[in-house]
Amino acid sequence: MNIMNNFFTANVADTDPIVADAINSEVRRQTDGLELIASENFVSEAVLQTMGTVFTNKYAEGYPAKRYYGGCEFADVVENLAIDRAKQLFGCDHANVQPHSGAQANMAVLLAALEHGDTILGMSLAHGGHLTHGHPLNFSGINYKVADYGVNQDTEQIDYDELQKKAEESRPKLLICGASAYPRIIDFERIGEIARSVGALVMADIAHIAGLVAVGLHPSPVPHCDFVTTTTHKTLRGPRGGMAMCKEQFAADLNKRVFPGVQGGPLIHIIAAKAVAFGEALKPEFKSYQQQVLDNAKALAETLTAAGLRIVSGGTDNHLLLVDVYMDGKGITGKEAEKALDEVHITVNKNTIPFDTQKPFVASGIRVGTPALTTRGMNEDDMRAIGNMIAAIIHDPESEDVKTNVRRDVAELTSRYPMYKTEHSERVSITSL
Repeated sequence: MNIMNNFFTANVADTDPIVADAINSEVRRQTDGLELIASENFVSEAVLQTMGTVFTNKYAEGYPAKRYYGGCEFADVVENLAIDRAKQLFGCDHANVQPHSGAQANMAVLLAALEHGDTILGMSLAHGGHLTHGHPLNFSGINYKVADYGVNQDTEQIDYDELQKKAEESRPKLLICGASAYPRIIDFERIGEIARSVGALVMADIAHIAGLVAVGLHPSPVPHCDFVTTTTHKTLRGPRGGMAMCKEQFAADLNKRVFPGVQGGPLIHIIAAKAVAFGEALKPEFKSYQQQVLDNAKALAETLTAAGLRIVSGGTDNHLLLVDVYMDGKGITGKEAEKALDEVHITVNKNTIPFDTQKPFVASGIRVGTPALTTRGMNEDDMRAIGNMIAAIIHDPESEDVKTNVRRDVAELTSRYPMYKTEHSERVSITSL
């Protein structure tokens, strides 16, 4: 029997063939392509299965042993398990596993830490930060006064002395650190010292690097920060969702801000899947996986550099790299690069680079990450091959010969690394069950 019967049923094809066809097409896209978006990963079969269970039917507003509905005894089991495993993974005092997303985790923290109109100091989106760290179109920029910091123009890395000055000038009530497109180690200890020097609380958003932090391959913010938030679906390789952690003194306020502050009923099927993913992350092989993610990112960066592309900040310390494909007009825009790579089944996202002269929807760079392909089993040699494919397309995006050759190479590579292994190694398909 095909193992994917655990996740899909033929009933979908019978009930809604349009949706079934879309699922099949997405299966093919993921299986036959090279997924290099840094914020994406492939969950395990166990996590995928858990998301499709009857826990999706259960309302469980409130918290374990303090629910507003009956029949929550088994919901309590999986939520308590997710909490306990999160605390073990990150060494935090308190964990709330109910946020539906990283953005909602961040919203809950800001509500717990601030009054409307207070000042926050966060990393600029244009320099690698996140919308929820103070962008004017986001709730964080709408409800709070915002000061921002970025990277040094020469090093393209955070200048902590400059951050100290910004903190002294703006006197924030909350300093926000963490990033969505920053390829270097973040010095959480120094940031904590800066925050305390101006009387600010500090929140670390580790959505991108949570898996690395969990296994000790990136410094942990937990000892140095009052609040730590993350998504659960990037390097942590769990279901799409969020989590908020904090020191014990803020636990009650944080819980109230998650529910009923920004959410109603939690998604118990997703919380159960978080528990499964956290259990996987506690196993020794998860650290080996994270080390391979780092090794692959370095190999990819070195290959792209050797092929004549510029890596922002000169390299990477984590799972992602920013590639300057525009190179002061000598190359192509990030938008053009994303489209050209998509045509050969290599998926990346256009991304601004620090001090970009292009608009965000055009951008001078692309963001590339290794978690998903590492999950499929790819190694440094594969990354070198992929780096040369990417460079070939960027250097000659209109060449049909180049595209044909790269498509062939992508097909050969993906065929060696199945995304999910069925009993008979056939393609996963909803309509083949």
